Amino acid sequence: MSTITVKDGTEIFYKSWGAGQPIVFHHGWPLSGDDWDSQMMYFSERGYRVVAHDRRGHGRSSPASQGNDMDTYAADVAAVTAHLGLRNAVHIGHSTGGGEAIRYVAKYGSNGRVAKAVLIGAIPPRLTRSPTNPNGVPPEAIDGIRAGTAANRADFYNGFATGPFYGFNRAGAKVLPAVSANWMRQAMVGDIKAQYDCITAFADTDFTADLQSIDQPVLILHGEDDQVCPIDTTGRLAVKLLKHGSIKTYPGYPHGMATIHGDVLNPDILAFIRS
Repeated sequence: MSTITVKDGTEIFYKSWGAGQPIVFHHGWPLSGDDWDSQMMYFSERGYRVVAHDRRGHGRSSPASQGNDMDTYAADVAAVTAHLGLRNAVHIGHSTGGGEAIRYVAKYGSNGRVAKAVLIGAIPPRLTRSPTNPNGVPPEAIDGIRAGTAANRADFYNGFATGPFYGFNRAGAKVLPAVSANWMRQAMVGDIKAQYDCITAFADTDFTADLQSIDQPVLILHGEDDQVCPIDTTGRLAVKLLKHGSIKTYPGYPHGMATIHGDVLNPDILAFIRS
């Protein structure tokens, strides 16, 4: 296994293959770098170096009872990219990974380290409803995620994977049981404490200043039927805060669209990278 040990002793797992311009993938909660399988195959076959890590406490990275916050997540990514000597990279983040990617680009993306970024169904600028974010996800919904994770995460995760994550709960949806099973495989490998703490990180972190500070081009891709990160709360607000942002939306597409609609999204991402 390829791992590095960061400052606090946590081991971060990563995989890297191919050559050419690097593309770094940031996965969503509570998954692992394996969620990017189709993208890593697609882009490596087209001459890119692809890199994906497992966030601390997720996947094959070591359990983490501390540091489960966006600043530490971004620092872990910085350690991986420095270890691999990545320059002129494209950072692509889904959901929670979109917040992690934006925080990394804002804090560490200067001096030629980052060329562009892509956010897919991502959490920025802020997910939870607040006085300054009146259209956000209700706090009680976030509390429900906490309660389900703490009480019986296997049962809660199963309902999430077979329901709203991929839109399999919609009438007429093409249900793919193996996709939900793979989601469960990734999720249950991770550490429950780290996954529980990550809920606060993805729900309550405000990325407004990060988005406003980024000079690189950023493409936002968002499903119009995203039940996890509703587009009006996230993507459509985030693009307004970016200096060089653009957005493409997909009617009827769910939160997990990069997996079940990779045949559509991958060429769109490629076109943006090459532009």
